[in-house]
Amino acid sequence: MTDHRNKKTLIVGAGKSGLAAARYLRARGADVTISDAKPQSQTEFPQTTQNETDSDGFPLIIQSPGVPLELPIFEHARARGARIIGELELAAEELSGTITAITGANGKTTTTALIGHIFQHAGRHTLVGGNIGVPVTDLVEPSTQDSNVVLELSSFQLETIETFKAHTSLVLNITPDHLDRHHTMARYIDAKARLVETQTADGFTVLNAAEPNARALATRTKAKVIWFNTTTLAENAVASYDHQIWLGLAPLMPESDIPLPGRHNVENVMAAAAAAWLAGIAPATIAEAVKSFPGVEHRIEFVRELDGVRYYNDSKATNVDAAEKAIDAFHGNLWIILGGKDKYSDYRPLAARLKPKAKGILLIGAAAPIIRQHLSEADPSLPLTDCDTLEVAIRTARPLQARGDIVLLSPACASFDQYQSYEHRGRSFKTLVNSL
Repeated sequence: MTDHRNKKTLIVGAGKSGLAAARYLRARGADVTISDAKPQSQTEFPQTTQNETDSDGFPLIIQSPGVPLELPIFEHARARGARIIGELELAAEELSGTITAITGANGKTTTTALIGHIFQHAGRHTLVGGNIGVPVTDLVEPSTQDSNVVLELSSFQLETIETFKAHTSLVLNITPDHLDRHHTMARYIDAKARLVETQTADGFTVLNAAEPNARALATRTKAKVIWFNTTTLAENAVASYDHQIWLGLAPLMPESDIPLPGRHNVENVMAAAAAAWLAGIAPATIAEAVKSFPGVEHRIEFVRELDGVRYYNDSKATNVDAAEKAIDAFHGNLWIILGGKDKYSDYRPLAARLKPKAKGILLIGAAAPIIRQHLSEADPSLPLTDCDTLEVAIRTARPLQARGDIVLLSPACASFDQYQSYEHRGRSFKTLVNSL
């Protein structure tokens, strides 16, 4: 365990994670300074403005997940031999309990929340956090040796880990995302792979057998590999067979008992069931918990029905693959809202899914022109409408809709062009819909 007393430490990025790390270090006696590109209202800590030489004199630099490692401040720090880690690695020094960690381009929030729900249903002392909302450093104090710590982890959090080790890791999928940050798929995959590479032979790695990039990580871990999303029954697999989910060679529950829409949620349930199974939770308890799971805000979340039109908030769909899964969850009569901040994505694959289902495609935000270009190239007949904002999109579609139609916000983009976060975007959508 590192002794932080009187150690000069620089936190780069004054977001939720960065401030949590700063408070964690201050409580352990560190001399903390925060560096952020924008002036912040916080007055707890000395602050600089992310100049290249701000790191001088700091042997330890904590990178917030939202801050790219390519910034000059980090390059300067690396050149003089400073240690650069993230808030996750910082918390790993003292975090107690059995850690289950989940990553993936899509599905990780739902799967993380579901695993936490199952553990709580089983009477386990459960702590849930990471990318799902509670910073990992905030979980250190309440954690004990008996805790089940369930962490949703992004590629941004994983790229700086050194000693952090999960007992059970889950990699749900690795499809194109965050290429504006990682630049190549190889670098994105490498960041995700850190989760399984730090595991040891006494742990478990749960991998999606049907997703090539996740499946390939089996060769990059020392842990025992457990497969999910197979169609073949095996002792070390969670399978979908004969419309049921199977744990090993025994049936767990009918897929029709899953309360969440879409085939992707069957996969999420299989992954969560694998984690609970490995934690020693009885299959009957797992099935009961799945049936009572309420779902996650902003993930194909039903908002309301008005005049026979149903509205769904899927603001968490910040990449193309997530939007595809949301489209697949509905049979048709869709009015889909796409757009936001582009992440160097290819939107053309959406065209084939939208062609038989979309009555209207409403484009918003900074990415609207590139989405229009990609979808028009893929299929010139698609019904595209430029709307700029959520409010205009909802107002434009309203008089054209009929009973049985679905309005789906599933943007396939980040939110940072017009909103502070995907949560901010989703709540704005719900406010607008509920005001109709």
